[in-house]
Amino acid sequence: MKIAVLGGDGFVGWPTSLHLSSLGHEIHILDNLSRRWIDTELGVQSLTPMDSIQERTRIWHQETGRRLHFHLIDIARDYEVLKRWLSENRPDAIIHFAEQRAAPYSMKSDRHKNYTVNNNVNATHNLLNAMVELDLDAHLVHLGTMGVYGYSTVGAAIPEGYLPVGIETMSGDTVSQEILYPANPGSIYHMTKCLDQLLFQFYAKNDGVRITDLHQGIVWGTHTEQTRLHPQLVNRFDYDGDYGTVLNRFLIQAAIGYPLTVHGTGGQTRAFIHIQDSVRCIEIALKSAPKRGERVKIFNQMTETHRVRDLAEMVARIAGGRVAYLPNPRKEAAENDLVVKNEQFLALGLDPITLEAGLLSEVIDVAKKFAYRVDRARIPAVSAWTRDIAPKIDRDPEGKRLKSVG
Repeated sequence: MKIAVLGGDGFVGWPTSLHLSSLGHEIHILDNLSRRWIDTELGVQSLTPMDSIQERTRIWHQETGRRLHFHLIDIARDYEVLKRWLSENRPDAIIHFAEQRAAPYSMKSDRHKNYTVNNNVNATHNLLNAMVELDLDAHLVHLGTMGVYGYSTVGAAIPEGYLPVGIETMSGDTVSQEILYPANPGSIYHMTKCLDQLLFQFYAKNDGVRITDLHQGIVWGTHTEQTRLHPQLVNRFDYDGDYGTVLNRFLIQAAIGYPLTVHGTGGQTRAFIHIQDSVRCIEIALKSAPKRGERVKIFNQMTETHRVRDLAEMVARIAGGRVAYLPNPRKEAAENDLVVKNEQFLALGLDPITLEAGLLSEVIDVAKKFAYRVDRARIPAVSAWTRDIAPKIDRDPEGKRLKSVG
């Protein structure tokens, strides 16, 4: 297939591009390289050294003989450029990663909130709009988030996208209906993913666009089979308070002797998936495309759930270090349970990689190898969800005063 990977220079986009290329697909990466500009803005860099996208694609061709085609396009701003590219290339499938992906970054200030909404929602709508205008019957696979469901405890397993409900009619009878699971975003970033859902529902119903939406858990790990082929193919490793996912932050904290920072009670339960499973799920989704006119296919892309404090204790046991409990910058419940259904991917052949499979040691090795690149001042989470929370997070676990938010 000819596949367009929007955001193919990013944390999940890059290993996905390599994985699909290795399977023989023709891969075109469309990216505005905004994640690299955000590194510059924040004054932090990936723990793993990253070459330019041009050098990365050159190394991939050198190692495999396969080509990755790169196109510098901002799909949120350059609608006509995007539409012209789609018209000229007419891909068979489009994988949409081209969104600002960090909840803390989306909450840093009013400017960051505006950027996240404008970028994410415009990118999704521009793509859908162009596909309809061009009558492009490509399968659109979108990387969403488990965060659309929220993290409240309802005492029931979260289904895959749709919730069966009973509605009482005017005559007193009860009729059954399936509705989109009620959205409950916990940040501006998560809110944009909820808005994506509604855009997908409309365009699938109104125009027959074939869409798969993947509600993904927190991704952990660095390497996939393809990124191991050459040091310059290595994936991003974000450890900072804005972009570092909770498990990767724990791992780098342990590697450099920094306290493992748990915010609040650590009773927040999160869903997780290894990066190798993430790219494998995308491959599986591509093979299971909905037919034109069918409703949006929704998969829960996760393999296990853990409480944050349990993760911290696990990493502390394996890698050494102590756990520090700090005020929570997020506005969320102190404790929650999370039971998630993911039967569709399991039925389609996914054999999950779990945290107990020993891969934690591999990630720890990566963290230790590049520990010299860590800026300790960038580790704490400083983006507060509300103004009244901000004064409570003014110091890191080493007692140093943090910069003000915004």
